[in-house]
Amino acid sequence: MPGCTVVAADEQSEIVIDVDRWSALALTAATHLGLSGELTLSFIDVDEMTALNEEFMDATGPTDVLAFPLDAADGSGSGTGPEPEPDSTVHGWSDQPLLLGDIVICPSVARDQAPDHAGSLDDELALLVVHGLLHLIGHDHALEDQAREMRALERELLEHFHWDGSAPDGFSFDHR
Repeated sequence: MPGCTVVAADEQSEIVIDVDRWSALALTAATHLGLSGELTLSFIDVDEMTALNEEFMDATGPTDVLAFPLDAADGSGSGTGPEPEPDSTVHGWSDQPLLLGDIVICPSVARDQAPDHAGSLDDELALLVVHGLLHLIGHDHALEDQAREMRALERELLEHFHWDGSAPDGFSFDHR
């Protein structure tokens, strides 16, 4: 399946979210990275993010973004259920869309951390969209060399598709 599809939803009411704008950023970045498949982008409230963070990350309290990769690019999947058989008589497995995964963002957490992180809520949300996308495709920041590589790619994507130029003064990948 050529191309990428983003399905987005705003499931919270505390912060006004331009779902189309953030979907477009995710789509443009995914296309630039050469991705094919479908991903979801959801904006949720603090209570739901807290529950997801506790269930899946074994962490207390809410976080800003979680990414849940689904299918591997090589078709091996990630334990999300039975894989289609390559010789299926109904559909060849390659006819099925690759499910890249789910990006879940909590705008309230983003708002609260933006002044000490990306600088503005707008830049914080953009960073979280790109950050979540990179997690979907296997990037991590657990080790310093991984973090440097991931941040360089985040900066490249943000400069090309969010800022149309260099990062603004006050932007930081690190929490101050």
